[in-house]
Amino acid sequence: MRRALTNKEMGFTLMDAKKLDHFKNVLLTQLRGLTEQINDDRAAAIDSIDGDAKDVVDKSQQDVNQELALQLGERASKMISEIDQALQRIDDGAYGTCERCEKNIDERRLEAVPTARYDAACQEAIEQEENMADEISTL
Repeated sequence: MRRALTNKEMGFTLMDAKKLDHFKNVLLTQLRGLTEQINDDRAAAIDSIDGDAKDVVDKSQQDVNQELALQLGERASKMISEIDQALQRIDDGAYGTCERCEKNIDERRLEAVPTARYDAACQEAIEQEENMADEISTL
């Protein structure tokens, strides 16, 4: 079986150091913001647990707020993981390269989604495959 050609072998250029620094700073800024958000959400969840529920409606609202805080925390944790992976790709020299086809990811896409692992075409193909799998599983 033949191995896939690398970006360099296909004639694609790797991202220059200045652009990599830019994206690293964007990712680190997002990471700091998410970390602060998680800490704030955690403090709010603890405060809501400590609060006295005066009646059933208060208790119900408290439960909804706690569930929402947990869901937001899970989402933020997933985003932190994606940022960590992107930072690792920068360190490994693989940032900006599609993990599926190994072509360069358009910089406009990286500006919009700095954690992108795939170029737009591969991302679309992956989403279509997932949608087809979801449709099949519901049959």
